[in-house]
Amino acid sequence: MKDAAAKAAPKPAVLSLAQLLAEQPAAPPPGWIEPGLLPPSGILFVGGEPKVGKSLLVANLALALAAGKDRAGFTIPAPRRVLVCQFELPTPQFVGRLAMMRRSLGAAADQNLLVDTHAGGNLLSAPQGLNHFLNAARQAGAEAIVLDPLYSTHDQDENDTHSMAALCQSLLRLRDASKAALIVVHHVRKSIGREEIGSAFRGSSALHAVGDSYLLLTRPSAHLAATVELRFQFRYAAPPAPRLLELDPQTLCFSAAGAAPARTAVARKKVSRSM
Repeated sequence: MKDAAAKAAPKPAVLSLAQLLAEQPAAPPPGWIEPGLLPPSGILFVGGEPKVGKSLLVANLALALAAGKDRAGFTIPAPRRVLVCQFELPTPQFVGRLAMMRRSLGAAADQNLLVDTHAGGNLLSAPQGLNHFLNAARQAGAEAIVLDPLYSTHDQDENDTHSMAALCQSLLRLRDASKAALIVVHHVRKSIGREEIGSAFRGSSALHAVGDSYLLLTRPSAHLAATVELRFQFRYAAPPAPRLLELDPQTLCFSAAGAAPARTAVARKKVSRSM
């Protein structure tokens, strides 16, 4: 009985540095999506203006992550169990979209990509809703969870810092209890500067406290409707350079389209004052 009790004893909450170092892996584990876009147990925010292709890109990445296949210039080191909680399309329409995207992958993602068909109506900001998402993650054995879009998971004021801070705590609880990485689709403010990335998201001051990486989609030109520019911000690493992706409307798949063109600073004209 004593042996059984010893085995069941909880792990101490306070550990020495020596104990913590002994538990560290010899090398940091690779990210779920490289380079550095989605760390293990990380939180990735994906944003952009309406209809720019946020949900399409995230669905592309979810399929690639489930299949363990590189896509759109991103490296996927290994297949992962991915739970998709999306709130914008009826399930049959969403599955039809995935069916188009999966043609180039075959059946590689079929067993690892799971869809929460009862996500709608559950609020992450309410205890009952949080429990729903946790139960869904456990049923799926999820290693990554997609929430698309964030505003459908709560009833808080996104312009209120305290409300968004409370919502971010719910995101952290979901991540910590499920031990899964989170991919969160979120809207940006109406007017953002060229250099803004993480700060472009609504409720950005609160999101900055929890996000590990931020991916912003923009249109480089009104004449290139199928092309999007990606810009990155990472908490713990230098971000990659901006890049372009092109959408194939027949397959709904994005492919790499090279580096984004450099933006040259406009020189200010010096005005001389006449005395």
